[in-house]
Amino acid sequence: MSIAEYMKKVGQQARVASATAARATTLKKNNALLYTAELLDQNRITLTSENNRDLERGQANGLTDAMLDRLTLTPKRIDSMIEGLHQVAALADPIGTISGMSYRPSGIQVGKMTVPLGVIGIIYESRPNVTIEAASLCLKSGNATILRGGSEAIHSNQALASYIRQGLIKAELSEHVIQVVETTDREAVGHLITMPEYVDVIVPRGGKGLIERISRDARVPVIKHLDGICHTYIDAAADMDKAIRIAVNAKTQRYGVCNTMETLLVHEAIARTVLPALADKYAQFDVELRGCDKTAEIIQCKAAQEEDWSTEYLAPILSIRVVEDMEQAIEHINHYGSHHTDVIVTENYTLAREFLAAVDSSSVMVNASSRFADGFEYGLGAEIGISTDKIHARGPVGLEGLTSQKFIVFGDGHIRQ
Repeated sequence: MSIAEYMKKVGQQARVASATAARATTLKKNNALLYTAELLDQNRITLTSENNRDLERGQANGLTDAMLDRLTLTPKRIDSMIEGLHQVAALADPIGTISGMSYRPSGIQVGKMTVPLGVIGIIYESRPNVTIEAASLCLKSGNATILRGGSEAIHSNQALASYIRQGLIKAELSEHVIQVVETTDREAVGHLITMPEYVDVIVPRGGKGLIERISRDARVPVIKHLDGICHTYIDAAADMDKAIRIAVNAKTQRYGVCNTMETLLVHEAIARTVLPALADKYAQFDVELRGCDKTAEIIQCKAAQEEDWSTEYLAPILSIRVVEDMEQAIEHINHYGSHHTDVIVTENYTLAREFLAAVDSSSVMVNASSRFADGFEYGLGAEIGISTDKIHARGPVGLEGLTSQKFIVFGDGHIRQ
């Protein structure tokens, strides 16, 4: 069977399964999630073994440390996948919810019902935990999904696919509600993003090159963000202890993820106080600092180049700029940022509210690490991705982002005059 024939078959199966998924009871959907969680817990050793096969091959193929970090399924990450399945099962089922009912002068009642999107294609790199996160959210929101992970995670993803399939069957749902593409051939992606007759939405998760290609070539709508150039601005009115904790965590808690801080902005009034303290902390993590001229007058660092301000490092590298005031910080963020997540550290809540209103990003935070920009942390149970678009879904995309609405009308023999 050719790749084209295989992907057409997968698409056809997904389209048929989407009708049953849309009508599946909450009980069946939750049971499938909980059965899958049990299987993950019972098969930790096998899953870790399959993940190690991917890691060994990744190291041999020269994957970067950031990519290997994304690929690794640690015991903690397996715990998180299991917890995520339980959280999604515990969430209210949005499908079929009716809202906004009102009587019109004609006597009819008009409202809206929440419905699934249909078939969602998800293309992602490295992170096998995305397989579980995406599958759980698509299932709970009544959608069928086609998952296409990267070739570097093929063994991990196939193991997870088997647990998902068993969970669906045990819950008396079609195994085609969630399908993991079995081939690593890149041609499969080209077919997946150009099958509007079978796929309603594409969600890409991965590097900028992947997302740019999908956005350019897709023939179906795309929910996406290109990169995560996240900022933390330390204001003159910041609490120094809070500022240091937040700025260190935002950069060093994990390097290879999209909500990691890549640029630190510091008000010039407190730069000589906070920057030396932060430099000492970053040195403990071997973080390379690249600063503007004012930064270089205060701490030892490499000279930041223009391209540094618009670079997502995904590595222990941080660019630093000293700014005159919050307005200059906002201008910098809106010019160089990726509209992902940006933070202000300040005790002046008047300024904080101005920052919240002025920064054009999908998540804007006050006195918290940018690492919290995550569906799990936002109480969504998990996320299918983060969108920096402004139409349909923005920010971490959970259950609501995977649904649409249709108008419903109740009458009692009403006719239009």
